[in-house]
Amino acid sequence: MALLQTFALFVATALAEIVGCYLPWLWLRQGGPAWLLLPAAASLALFAWLLTLHPTATGRVYAAYGGVYIGVAIVWLMVVDKVKPTTTDWIGVGLCFAGMAVIMCGPARPASP
Repeated sequence: MALLQTFALFVATALAEIVGCYLPWLWLRQGGPAWLLLPAAASLALFAWLLTLHPTATGRVYAAYGGVYIGVAIVWLMVVDKVKPTTTDWIGVGLCFAGMAVIMCGPARPASP
């Protein structure tokens, strides 16, 4: 159950990060209204707060989060940008998830002094 909760927290964190970066992109590149910067700032604040909820703030956790971020970004591409991901996109996501599983499920070594 803890693994599923961690994965859900990774997904929420990734969504907050993507939204926080996507809205300024809309403003700068697509001529969107400046008010988009307000929810963007709130989303990035949420992203930072969500990072504090991860069980441990270590490079191992953030490396595993990176795999989930990539998967969420590809789904974002499909749902929000209306771009159909390629087969290689999905293979890349699968490789990232496999790497994430190796990182998360592998034995942890104690930190060096």
